[in-house]
Amino acid sequence: MDQETLGSVVLLAIVTLISVVQNAFFASKVEHESKHCNGKGFQRPGSSAFDRVYTANQNCGHAYPTFLAVLWCAGLLCSQAPAAFAGLMYLFVRQKYFVGYLGERTQSTPGYLFGKRIILFLFLMSVAGILNYYLIFFFGSDFEMYIKTMTSAISPLLLIP
Repeated sequence: MDQETLGSVVLLAIVTLISVVQNAFFASKVEHESKHCNGKGFQRPGSSAFDRVYTANQNCGHAYPTFLAVLWCAGLLCSQAPAAFAGLMYLFVRQKYFVGYLGERTQSTPGYLFGKRIILFLFLMSVAGILNYYLIFFFGSDFEMYIKTMTSAISPLLLIP
């Protein structure tokens, strides 16, 4: 793979690998809680602590394919740096959701809502990239620089709760 191609996906690959490490962390928490509650290995013992960890892990896992799809689409079709920044923010929010779910479930709500907003931002970036492709294809108008400028300017706004 040449350097230019690699440079256009390296940030997305880093965020993806960090998300894999985070998934492994969540899975280890489930395994630890299972062994702590039962002592025999992975079984669903029915304790409230295990159920909270298991449910938080399952909830995070359900949104994971959507996150990966919009992360890569936004990064490839629109702009890599804002997509990678939004991806890191999503991973931080997902960690906050997971930890919040282990406490009281109401503590996880802000992380969940913030995560939905980041997914929406990545989705809109993907749609903007697709629209730009078709504007070039049909009309010869390229709005790529405007879209990259807008996404770069808007991505820090994701930090506002």
